[in-house]
Amino acid sequence: MPAIAVPAFALTWWLGCYLVARDPARVVLWRAGGALGSYAVAVVAWSVAPGSTAARVLLCVPALCWSGVATALLPRGVPERRQVNRGWAYASGLFLLLALLLPGVGKLVALAPLAGATVLLVRYRDRVRPASLPAALGAAAALYAAGLVVMLAPIDLGSAEVVLAAIGLDLLLLGFLVAVADATEAGERLVPDLRRSSVAAVVATLLCGGPAALTMLAVPASRTVTVLQFVLVAAVMGAVGLAVPLRSGLDRLAFLQDERLRQDRSALLLAAEALPRRRERHRMIAMDEEEFRRLTRRALDDFGDVGRLLRNPLIDLPMVDRRLHTRGPGVAEQPLVRAAELRTVLAEHVAKLRPAAGFGTTDEWRWYNALHYCCVLGLRPYDRAPQTDGLGRDARQALDWFRRHVPRSTLRRWTAEGADKVAARLWRDLLSTDPRWLTRADAVRPGR
Repeated sequence: MPAIAVPAFALTWWLGCYLVARDPARVVLWRAGGALGSYAVAVVAWSVAPGSTAARVLLCVPALCWSGVATALLPRGVPERRQVNRGWAYASGLFLLLALLLPGVGKLVALAPLAGATVLLVRYRDRVRPASLPAALGAAAALYAAGLVVMLAPIDLGSAEVVLAAIGLDLLLLGFLVAVADATEAGERLVPDLRRSSVAAVVATLLCGGPAALTMLAVPASRTVTVLQFVLVAAVMGAVGLAVPLRSGLDRLAFLQDERLRQDRSALLLAAEALPRRRERHRMIAMDEEEFRRLTRRALDDFGDVGRLLRNPLIDLPMVDRRLHTRGPGVAEQPLVRAAELRTVLAEHVAKLRPAAGFGTTDEWRWYNALHYCCVLGLRPYDRAPQTDGLGRDARQALDWFRRHVPRSTLRRWTAEGADKVAARLWRDLLSTDPRWLTRADAVRPGR
């Protein structure tokens, strides 16, 4: 059992941590990480007490998390998306309770939300990116369901440990598919960054998991030793998967009294982390208007996050190149400078949405107010105690207006509409000023 359980635990725990560390703000990554993490805990429970109720229930939890992944991947604009995502947590709690109370095969009720969410995702497969994702997730879900049936039903297909390992492989595939979806949504590369982390994970599994498995084999009757070995492996693999936030936290702790050193190291770490995830420059010319609009919305949402802007393909906009080349040779090759210039470009185009005269709250102001105050200035009007230090009179008025008169859903809609306006302006600038986009536009016109 340790020869199978330790690698299965180590790799799924690592991938769950890696997905969360990719972008802690994305709900879909947390849900996928939850599926992998709950399976890893189930492996520990099965190793300590094979076939126990706790282990069987824990094996059902990935199905509930996986259903949350499928609902989070539904494309924007789907009528059911908001309601399904809102009800997912309540439904998952209900089905988890049923899985806990029902005996044996009855625990398979946990597969119901997964089946429903997968059907819904396949239904809108023509609007999901990448296009092959719904089919791949559906196939992986079917394999997971088959493995869970074998584990919970009175079916004897050989060693339960082998079936448990097969479920782990299936969940690793799920994690990979979610990473692909995240990279596609963000316009980033996945393979170089995933390769770097996976190599470290394999090395850590050999160096730490091997001795842990041998220790369990040497003391087979001690549950305490078994649990402690899994805790050790979890700490090591978690450090591999969470390498970037862990390193940043250690810097803040080690250089507590040296703010300048912390800032310099933070800037270097952000640039180093973004490098393997940045899309190749030559692929920008293949970008269509819809993808350009989506990346513009993302850049405005991430206006205050330098790390995310460094990974956004818009950092290589030709207009950013032109502006930086006027500053002298070599400036355009500095990633942090490019991110700052992209910020400037976005802020200037947001400013073009501003109506004449002073601050206003009429309909013609809605796009500018949403983007300028909530994206560019970073106001968070719905926080319990929003920060107001250093804000000017107009910003304070805008903050009060948002809190009193603008629902959160309305602000999100205004932000999306305003971002589309900015994207349309940027796209027109590309088509009118850059010969590569002119050539491409001619090539893709209907009838050509």
